[in-house]
Amino acid sequence: MNKIKKGDEVIIVTGKDKGKRGSVLSIADERVLVESCNMAKKHVKPNPNVGESGGIIEKEMPLHMSNVALFNPATGKGDRVGIKTLKDGQKVRYFKSNNEVIDI
Repeated sequence: MNKIKKGDEVIIVTGKDKGKRGSVLSIADERVLVESCNMAKKHVKPNPNVGESGGIIEKEMPLHMSNVALFNPATGKGDRVGIKTLKDGQKVRYFKSNNEVIDI
């Protein structure tokens, strides 16, 4: 079970975008793509077959999972996440600071 999932609200802990918040768009290998964070300019060739115009576009680049923390709305900060098993055998994620369960 991953500690960070698609659609989670995360806060960036390190790097040029430290302190920014955004939702997770995708996860691949140990990297997460966060909405409107870690933007990079990419030069794109025009492709008339597809109708794509060329130029410079800005797109999100992936961050390593260790550089983001799940946003805890109760404390208003990024928080560490743990995994525990409930009495009925269901595995859930919880915030380590206040033991609040994230997904039920």
